[in-house]
Amino acid sequence: MIFDRVWLDAHLCTMVSREGDPLGVIEDGAIAAKDGRIAWVGPRADLPGGAEITTRCDGAWILPGLIDCHTHLIFAGDRAREFEMRLEGASYEAIAKAGGGILSTVRATRDATEDALVQAALPRLDQLLAEGVTTIEVKSGYGLDLPTEARMLRAARRLPGLRQLSLQTSLLAAHATPPEFAGRTAEFARHVAEDILPAIAAEGLADAVDAFTDSAIGFTAEQTAWVFDAAQRAGLPVKLHADQLRDDGGCALAAGYGALSADHIEYASPDGIAAMAQAGTVGVLLPGAFYFIRETHFPDIATMRAAGLRIALATDLNPGSCPAPSLLLMLNMGCTLFRLTVAEALAGVTRNAAAALGLADRGTLTPGLRCDLALYGISRPAELCYWIGRNPCLGRVVGGA
Repeated sequence: MIFDRVWLDAHLCTMVSREGDPLGVIEDGAIAAKDGRIAWVGPRADLPGGAEITTRCDGAWILPGLIDCHTHLIFAGDRAREFEMRLEGASYEAIAKAGGGILSTVRATRDATEDALVQAALPRLDQLLAEGVTTIEVKSGYGLDLPTEARMLRAARRLPGLRQLSLQTSLLAAHATPPEFAGRTAEFARHVAEDILPAIAAEGLADAVDAFTDSAIGFTAEQTAWVFDAAQRAGLPVKLHADQLRDDGGCALAAGYGALSADHIEYASPDGIAAMAQAGTVGVLLPGAFYFIRETHFPDIATMRAAGLRIALATDLNPGSCPAPSLLLMLNMGCTLFRLTVAEALAGVTRNAAAALGLADRGTLTPGLRCDLALYGISRPAELCYWIGRNPCLGRVVGGA
């Protein structure tokens, strides 16, 4: 076989675990691509055939392209003034009365055109891509009405036409209660399930449906179930913001619906964790949000490990609780704050992140999968988790290109 392209003189971190080597390292390896997919992986000395294009990597490390499986990339405005007010001692209520909180982002996003949303997102997206991200998930959730939710998702769907990446979208209309439904959260949840979600599904704008389950500031388990039932009728998989601030049984709810993932999960109970593991639901940790809101209740990593739960890491990039467009920073935070191992953290932004999006065609360096690669000028993979604020990415390959 003549390959389209071969990468030589590289060390490979395949993320295909084997006994004694959870990273699946191949020293002095090679990767060959054909028709946008990985055609061959192994030691350079065993490489068969030739290639139309050969790239020498000068000893760089190659990993599967990184996957950011939880972002709120599309929004207008920022919440820097709110951040400043919190540091000056203002309460949540005072900030809300001054026009802050999530509804300030909702107002700004509702006022923004689709073009404006795209242009605002590109600098944030570029920072993620520069670190080696090749696949990203983008949620709506700052419209809380049909026109703006649709506009956010359309803006997100335009990004692959402007940058080289693969993108998934999630409808998060059940993110908060909008001002026009103040005091009527249950009625808004019905509106999402019966009106917004079917319209978005009919237009084909969402790859999944998300919701925020929280008994104090989000939606109850019953209200979330209305939304998830509507998602099932529309043939869309579900994800859930679950058990971030308290144990509301969100993880068990997500597992019961066979959710792709339950995200945040700082307060997940052992029973909820076990249910997720049994259902195949991925647990997505968001250490940037944990850090930014100064949370003190750590996720139960030991129980997650014992249950065999697949753990992913993501940025949660958003204007309110995690204004951090850096997946490499999340690797460090995942290891430093949550005590993940290097292997766990790297799996969290590759193969487990792919599973959190329901994408079986990426996440490891395996023949037959998409040829999505990230190249780094490092001495060993642990450097990606070790450095704070350093970006050693040398380049990306998306779909073989």
